[in-house]
Amino acid sequence: MRIIGYIEHPILKITIFKMDNKISVKLESGLYEQTYKFRDSEHLQGVEGVRKLVDADFCNEVLQLFNRMHTIQNQAFTRAFPQQDDVEFEEII
Repeated sequence: MRIIGYIEHPILKITIFKMDNKISVKLESGLYEQTYKFRDSEHLQGVEGVRKLVDADFCNEVLQLFNRMHTIQNQAFTRAFPQQDDVEFEEII
């Protein structure tokens, strides 16, 4: 797999990869990432085709999914490690 390009975005890091007959688009934000894979086609052959695909609407949907991923992660963390309000300290004499 090799990097064939990047797409500039104010929030996301967007990297375009190519391997055999597939193009992968990896979008990263903080601790989260999403990867979308596409087959090469007459419409999607390189960086320019991916730039048409990864438009403002696509990026907005990706950002919404990142927010959902963050919520899911926080909920799982809270379930696994509940916060205890009644913290007792050692008695110091």
